[in-house]
Amino acid sequence: MKNTSAVMDSSDIQRTSIAVIGGGLVGSLNACFLAKRNFQVDVYESREDIRMAEFARGRSINLALSYRGRQALKAIGLEDQIVSQGIPMRARMIHSLSGKKSAIPYGTKSQYILSISRENLNKDLLTAVEKYPNAKVHFGHRLLKCRPETGVITLLGPDKVPKDIACDLILGCDGAYSTVRTHLVKKPRFDYSQQYIPHGYMELTIPPQNGDFAMEPNYLHIWPRDTFMMIALPNMNKSFTCTLFMPFEEFEKLLTSRDVLDFFQKYFPDSLHLIGKEALAQDFFRLPAQPMISVKCSSFHFNSHCVLMGDAAHALVPFFGQGMNAGFEDCLVFDELMDKFNNDFSMCLPEFSRFRIPDDHAISDLSMYNYIEMRSHVNSRWFIFQKNIERCLHALMPSTFIPLYTMVTFSRIRYHEAVLRWQWQKKVINTALFFFGTLVALSTTYLLLTRPTFRSSLGCLRRSWNSVTYFQNIGRISL
Repeated sequence: MKNTSAVMDSSDIQRTSIAVIGGGLVGSLNACFLAKRNFQVDVYESREDIRMAEFARGRSINLALSYRGRQALKAIGLEDQIVSQGIPMRARMIHSLSGKKSAIPYGTKSQYILSISRENLNKDLLTAVEKYPNAKVHFGHRLLKCRPETGVITLLGPDKVPKDIACDLILGCDGAYSTVRTHLVKKPRFDYSQQYIPHGYMELTIPPQNGDFAMEPNYLHIWPRDTFMMIALPNMNKSFTCTLFMPFEEFEKLLTSRDVLDFFQKYFPDSLHLIGKEALAQDFFRLPAQPMISVKCSSFHFNSHCVLMGDAAHALVPFFGQGMNAGFEDCLVFDELMDKFNNDFSMCLPEFSRFRIPDDHAISDLSMYNYIEMRSHVNSRWFIFQKNIERCLHALMPSTFIPLYTMVTFSRIRYHEAVLRWQWQKKVINTALFFFGTLVALSTTYLLLTRPTFRSSLGCLRRSWNSVTYFQNIGRISL
């Protein structure tokens, strides 16, 4: 057993030592799971303690907590505490360019996702870690070097003196730009790919109005506009966090306050008075648009000494609301495998990679797909028609036909299995619609050939339509 840096009570049997790199959402949740197993857990976070900081650095996109994430929180006894701080969102509220609003439910009346503050959730998880006597969070400790073959890490702490620390397991939870992963990339047969999408994001705020929400609070508000879109999630302080997603070249065209106001007046006119012209003109230039990256790698582990989880293993673009939920499910799956293999890292780590990689790659692909759906399709009649068909079939055959969004968001059906099932269901629906359309066409042809009265009625309809078309053309010529 390797020595650890933590001071242990002399009456204790020396515990298995685990170094968690990264004290964000997945790192702190993992620390809770592992501390429950009586391991000695040390979390190393490069940032200062966000509970003490005046301003928390990093992303602030609101999070959508759904079933997978809630199950992980439930396993460590935090679900009720976290859920009480969230706002239920039961449907998408689509804002068309004309100002018309229409709601598209996420699922049944009892199904909803929760709008959660990233910062507050991270604070609660860090506090939960520190309640375990065998867990400690070290802030201001940056990983310099990782030797996964031996389980040794080199850290630079506040004293600016590099220190080597030996541990039994290195858990890389240090985000999309993971330092742990950069050391694994150098190992043979480790596959890695990353993709920056051409769109960036910028956060804005819709403040409360007259002490209340400026819009309906129990919705995810979406302004879809073909090549870009804006979404808004409610906050507990009755404001909304708005996120504008747009190609970087479009952001670069908006150079002045007048450019920004004209842009919003053209594409998001109903949001302009909600955000406020003066606040918009200031906030838009406060920070530059931020990039979004998608990361895939394989394997997630190296030998029995190192494993990646969360964004370090599979950073997602945020358009299916599954980044945090997938990361939290990583922790839950790992915990379930630790039960299965009786805490044997040599068995658990390879099985975690084998089991989890197909799912995390599947949700990565779905997140990319959903961006196209949200900005381009969600406002179309065909999309709404398809969603209505899916809801009807699900109501009639709840165990046979399950919409993709329901499988991903309201169940723990494995992501890759959900994709396979969705593809099969699409084939069934498309085939049924094809046969229905063919039947209608054949029936109409038969009536035209055999029923004179039907032909006569159809002729009347055709003449009426020709009259309407004639007067429309007259109107166009007069204009």
